[in-house]
Amino acid sequence: MTTLPRPAAVLSADEARRIALKAQGFLGAPDRRAGVRGVLRHLGAVQLDTISVLARSHELIPYARLGRVGRRTVDAAYWTDTHAFEYWSHAACILPIEEWPHFAFRRRAYRHRPHWSHDLPDGVYDQVIKQLRGEGPLTATELGGAKKTSEWWDWSGTKVAVERALMYGEVVCVERRGWKRVYDLAERAVPAELLHDELDDAECLRRLVRLAGQSLGVGTRADIADYHRLKGEQVDAVIADSGLVPVEVEGWGKPAWADPAALAAPPRGRHRTTLLSPFDSLIWDRARTERIFGFTHRLEAYVPKPKRVYGYYAMPVLAGGRLVGRVDPAREAGGVLVARQVTLDGPKAVPAVAEALVEAASWVDCTTVRVERVDAPELREPLLKEVARALIAALR
Repeated sequence: MTTLPRPAAVLSADEARRIALKAQGFLGAPDRRAGVRGVLRHLGAVQLDTISVLARSHELIPYARLGRVGRRTVDAAYWTDTHAFEYWSHAACILPIEEWPHFAFRRRAYRHRPHWSHDLPDGVYDQVIKQLRGEGPLTATELGGAKKTSEWWDWSGTKVAVERALMYGEVVCVERRGWKRVYDLAERAVPAELLHDELDDAECLRRLVRLAGQSLGVGTRADIADYHRLKGEQVDAVIADSGLVPVEVEGWGKPAWADPAALAAPPRGRHRTTLLSPFDSLIWDRARTERIFGFTHRLEAYVPKPKRVYGYYAMPVLAGGRLVGRVDPAREAGGVLVARQVTLDGPKAVPAVAEALVEAASWVDCTTVRVERVDAPELREPLLKEVARALIAALR
């Protein structure tokens, strides 16, 4: 039986919540000078997803922290000057390019994987590498086609080959073009001083555990493992040497670790009011979200419509360091942001939800907001009045 070290501190649940908010960039003045790239470095990973309702998730992440940063600015910040790369982290994520060496353990694991879900015809892999060397960067379509049929899962041999090369680290996604990956050889896309797999697995894991702890502020073993989708035993093997310190959080019921810098600087400052992507790293771990915020949230995009409770793409509303409601948004022609369904955590949430809706509308170039369904009928009129007031204030 492993003996856990004595906690360096005992935190209340509220202190842990505030530390997590600060670590994720939602408490205190945002670092606007560092911009989108600063957000990426601070978080260590920005999750990608195909769904685009208000905007795509990787755009929503910096917006939630910085406010109305231009959407073109977001993509340019990720993809120019070899600043980032795509790889498997928490899921498919944009990662800071300086972390390339620390994913060597995962590239090695993929290279030694005994089987893949897609067969690869002989010679196709080498042909893809040769074509990229001579013609790249290229999309899968430009390489010869992404699909064999119209079925989403039925990849062509070319697509299988280039995706396998990406997982091996021989190929990198250097940008997204109309949501299609644009591939190039790693030897051209990754700075020479970073293009190596010299770090052993333990060193890679120590770095990712430390980064996860810093990005979370405070977390359990499961929280830290989930951030970059490590195994629990991988965390156990390196956490003592990661630089994180053991803490006890009242009410959590499990051992936790914290970033010592977060403990040394009590979190203070203004709370951000915003809509959150369901894939935001503040809330992507559902068990952690319930533990910290007392808020149960599930993405219902893949739930049959009659069984949805909160809507297709319900976005939690963060205000005052709490999750105070949900909005299921849509956009219509003519510059209309539609709140198809709004769920409010009582009357006190009304001004915050209205503020979040109007700011989001402005960000996506909508000039008005239409509220359709409000789960609490008695709060519908108060919400409409607050939205109208916020729209008028935004025009001044």
